[in-house]
Amino acid sequence: MHAQAGRRYRSPWAAVVVVILTVLWTIPTFGLFVTSLRPSDLSAYSGWWTVFSDHTLTLDNYREVLQGGESTPDGLVPYLVNSIAIAVPATIFPITLGCMAAYVLAWIPFRGATTVLLGVVALQVVPVQMALQPLVQLFNTGWSIGPLPIVPRVIDPATGRPILAGTYGPLWIAHTMFMLPLVIVVLQHFMARLPREVFDAARVDGASHSRIFLSMAVPLSLPAIASMAIFLFLWIWNDLLVAITFTSGTPDTAPVTAYLAGLEGAFGSKEYLLTAGAFVAIAIPLVVFFTLQRYFARGLLAGSVEG
Repeated sequence: MHAQAGRRYRSPWAAVVVVILTVLWTIPTFGLFVTSLRPSDLSAYSGWWTVFSDHTLTLDNYREVLQGGESTPDGLVPYLVNSIAIAVPATIFPITLGCMAAYVLAWIPFRGATTVLLGVVALQVVPVQMALQPLVQLFNTGWSIGPLPIVPRVIDPATGRPILAGTYGPLWIAHTMFMLPLVIVVLQHFMARLPREVFDAARVDGASHSRIFLSMAVPLSLPAIASMAIFLFLWIWNDLLVAITFTSGTPDTAPVTAYLAGLEGAFGSKEYLLTAGAFVAIAIPLVVFFTLQRYFARGLLAGSVEG
């Protein structure tokens, strides 16, 4: 049966279907790329497909997006730096905490472990939008239950503002809180399926849990960790809702998505700049994806076949 399935998926018709789907998926992206290279007057009054008859192309759109211009005085570069400064730590924090929590839930038995895991799973159903306003209040005024302060309000004495205002801190904390439940569930499921004999042998040899975690659990779980890292990085890089909630939209802390959101102009009059900015913005995520691509594929396939 497996041989018949393999022959079916290797048939020429399957290859034709894959090619057709790939072409259909690529056409919109190609159209956006062509639009990013067309002058503003042509982009405003004709479709991108007219490039096959009118070959006028220019790099002025990319130059204005990167260096700044009349409609984009700051340029894209500061926002790209902000996105990197936000996405990298906001990916590392939940991955690090999630790995430790997943190992505890998978390999350190304690009373209530199942209840804790169910609670973590339940946290995934909480909509992000419901948590934004409480988090804003938490960062600005702290959190208290009646007269009892749980998280005190910390003020910068030099400015009189909350100490996290104007920093990347709220974004790091928010992204970590939102993504941590998913990371714990995925990595716990992966780590729980690792060979028990290897861990038992390490414990017999006197290895501590910290040694087993660092020397065995993390290396063996690298495909799943890399898959989660790619997913988190792409999600955080493309996030707009959390970004505009916890930043002022200025080049100090705002990511590239906030910049692109205001780049289109009134009634889409600057769409040629928007497409150019979008293609610049996807360069770094593409580098991350192709760098970790082999781990991503292994992470998706790991554990899919048992026995």
